[in-house]
Parts: sequence; structure tokens; C-alpha cells
Amino acid sequence: MASTDKNKPSVKQQRDARRQEKVAALKRQQAVQKRNRVVGISIAAVAGAAAVALLVTFVVTSGQPRQDPDDITVAGVQTWDDLTANHVTGSVDYEMTPPAGGDHAGVWMNCGVYTEQVPNENAVHDLEHGAIWFAYDPAQVTDDQIAAVTDLAPSTYSVVSPYEGMDSPMYVSAWGAQLAFDDPADPAVADFVTKYWKSSAAPEPGAACSGGVDGPGRVS
Repeated sequence: MASTDKNKPSVKQQRDARRQEKVAALKRQQAVQKRNRVVGISIAAVAGAAAVALLVTFVVTSGQPRQDPDDITVAGVQTWDDLTANHVTGSVDYEMTPPAGGDHAGVWMNCGVYTEQVPNENAVHDLEHGAIWFAYDPAQVTDDQIAAVTDLAPSTYSVVSPYEGMDSPMYVSAWGAQLAFDDPADPAVADFVTKYWKSSAAPEPGAACSGGVDGPGRVS
């Protein structure tokens, strides 16, 4: 007579056990999905808050009007009106040293930093396009002052170069305006840059400051 295993689960019990395993696996999967959703929502919330903060900052800062150059007064600046702007060949006898406008060469000089004195006539063409020109007398300034002046110059539409024999250690010039100074930290220098860099008062503001000719000793 065949024996029977009383401890062996019945078919129904086996089916119930498999169903319970499936239910448990489903619950574990749902728990993982729920946790992932919570993490995703948290990350999205943080990112959203950051985006809102950036947007608010942009709106606040961009909503602040830029200072009108016409409202800036530069202490010690000298200006000239009705300067001629003819394109000429040869040298020009300028009424100020270094020149701050007037007739000039037909080709502009590439803006940048120079270690040698550049031709007046080409540099003045840059001023016609709205550039500013920092000139320093090597005999009257230190290396630190030259570095400070170079740092002050905008990365575009500016020229920095030595200029021997000036009556001031340093000058910054724009078309029809010029400031003598001996300390690059003088607030008037920063005011001059703000007021006259790419000024609409130049005869051809925004015209090219590259694609012309290099002066001697261009380093950047």
C-alpha cells in the first residue's frame, strides 16, 4: 500500500503560497516606484526653486536701468567739440598729446594691448569707432601701474600702449575727450570708461575694432 506525506502542502496551499509571493513582489515594486517618485519630485522641486530664484534675480537685475552716460560727470576731463574726421595719408599734427580725435589714417588699428608706441593716426581711427585709448609714459610709471591700467581696459574696443614724452604719467582718451591721471585707482578713470567707452558721441560708434592693421608690439 502506497504511503502518503501528510506534511506535503496541498495543491491549493501551493497556489496560495505562489499568489502571496506575487503579491509581496508587487508590493516591493510599488514601494520602489513610490520612493523614486518622491525622490524625483524632491529633485524637481529643488530645481524649480533654483530656476525661480534665477529668474527673480534676472528680473530684478535687468529691471535696474543702466546709468545714463550723459548723467556721469568725470572730474578733470577735457573735451573738444567739432573735431574733423577726415581720412588722410601721412602724419597729422594733433592739437593734443596723445591725440583724442581729428583727421586720421584711412585704416583703423586692431584694438588690443601693445608694448610699443603705436601710430597716432591709426589709433585715432579706433577712437572714431568708439574705442578708448590708455596711454602711459614708460619713464613715469611702474610695472604695477601698467598692469593696473591694462586691467582697467575693456576686453574690446580699447587700446593700451606706451607713449613717450607725455606731460602726465597716464592718459585715457576717447573721441573728443581725455583725462590725465597718475593713479589707475582714481574713481575718475572708471567714470571715464563708463561714460565714453563705445560712446554714441563718436563719429562711427560700433564700427569694427578688428580686421584692420596691427601696430608694433601687439601682445593681445
